[in-house]
Amino acid sequence: MRAVVQRVGGASVSVAGEVVGAIEGPGLLVLLGVTHTDTAAIADRLAEKTWQLRILDGERSCADLGAPLLVVSQFTLYADTRKGRRPSWNAAAPGPVSEPLVAAYVDALRRRGAEVRTGRFGAHMEVSLVNDGPVTLILDVDA
Repeated sequence: MRAVVQRVGGASVSVAGEVVGAIEGPGLLVLLGVTHTDTAAIADRLAEKTWQLRILDGERSCADLGAPLLVVSQFTLYADTRKGRRPSWNAAAPGPVSEPLVAAYVDALRRRGAEVRTGRFGAHMEVSLVNDGPVTLILDVDA
């Protein structure tokens, strides 16, 4: 499982012009990708790492501040661009595998007390954000 985590002053995600998820104030935007070997246990570990990640103001975490998270699924995080001009998506898990694992990640954050908003799985989404810093990290959690 792979996440691109951005510290934001606010973020939203829209589908067909309708805002389906938004957060205000300091928080995190998480773009989340799933690969074939991921499991619910990996989703739980990544949720814990994200929740406790000390990248907000004063080296505090979402857990410390009760800061919100916006989670958007993004299979393109597993693109392979080493050959040619067209990315390969072979490392990205298909929807029937990845959708429940994205939901498991979101559920794991909520069980920890997080306020989480989401995009719409499989939809064409437009993401807007105010990147604070900018601070952008890539988190990988393996089996």
